[in-house]
Amino acid sequence: MRIALIAPPFVSVPPRKYGGTELFIAQLAEGLQKLGNEVVVYANGESTVGVPVRWLYEKSQWPIQGEVYDSLKDLNHATWAVADAARTCDLVHINNAPGLCSSRFVNLPYVYTIHHPHEDGLTQFYSYFPRISYVTISDFQRQRETRLPSVRTIQHGIDLSQYRLQESKEDYLAFIGRIAPVKGAHLAIEVARKAGIPLKIAGEVQPIFRDYYDRQIKPHVDGKFIEYVGEADLQDKNELLGKARAMLFPIQWDEPFGLVQIEAMACGTPVLALPGGSVSEIVRDGLSGYVGTSVAELARRASDLALPAATVRQYVEANFSLDRMVSRYAELYEEVVTSAYAEQVPARTSLMTEAAGTDETDGDEFTESRAIA
Repeated sequence: MRIALIAPPFVSVPPRKYGGTELFIAQLAEGLQKLGNEVVVYANGESTVGVPVRWLYEKSQWPIQGEVYDSLKDLNHATWAVADAARTCDLVHINNAPGLCSSRFVNLPYVYTIHHPHEDGLTQFYSYFPRISYVTISDFQRQRETRLPSVRTIQHGIDLSQYRLQESKEDYLAFIGRIAPVKGAHLAIEVARKAGIPLKIAGEVQPIFRDYYDRQIKPHVDGKFIEYVGEADLQDKNELLGKARAMLFPIQWDEPFGLVQIEAMACGTPVLALPGGSVSEIVRDGLSGYVGTSVAELARRASDLALPAATVRQYVEANFSLDRMVSRYAELYEEVVTSAYAEQVPARTSLMTEAAGTDETDGDEFTESRAIA
């Protein structure tokens, strides 16, 4: 099968640092290729994923500003990618909403992965495209998309070979994520202070949240007890997460998945999280971490945490492997391509039957006409 995976054009695939969606696309693409599929990724020209890459925009652009220009750039990239893929591909897998609009003009099966939390406006937009096969990345997310006629959950998986199990831990907690109020970096600082355990913070400070960082994070950063280490690439994550006693995930929103949770577990590091969105699907109490109801409870858990690193790693291997995710997408692709072909056959048969009823030519001429149809 030849599959087009279309990413937004703003971050390289895989990402150099920030970019959960782009990491997902990169690992899915390479996993599908190992299964014998032909995969082409549409991203930007800085992408280095190990499959063919096509691009309209050469350079990454992050963070985006949310202006009309960026929206048009996303739309331009997506529609160009679909038009190009339509010439050679069996299926289009979209990962940005603007690409759905092109399904009106291209007669190919479409899969669309919803990477964002539920928003009424976007669900209403999706309702205009009922023939798309939608994928949510958690059951929590799927339960909120009740208006979509075809939707299933495929949870993320990661290439575990890229993450080192570290059984020897140091005495600090880790936080990795965008430095934004909904991610709860300020609460991670509270947990660390209540537990009396140092905290290392890694993540991007976007311009829109600069004031939040300056007011609620920076005043606590002393380089000793509370450290801000900047953005983290894969190597940094292995080092920071692998040696931490636990990773804090004190979110303040309905997280659709939270990829960094399974990255921490892959390093043998348990996750201490507040409830929200898919967290209870990802974190198994007493096995891969704990979901608490308050900062105080997370601080208590951090102080007396005793989860073996090997057990945490085994949990993510059993539930969030790349092979598991890739096989489920491969099954979905096969289903939607087979279904699309089945829908086309009756239509073609009907046209041929109609032609047979009105055609007065001899048998050989009709055979040629049917072949063309």
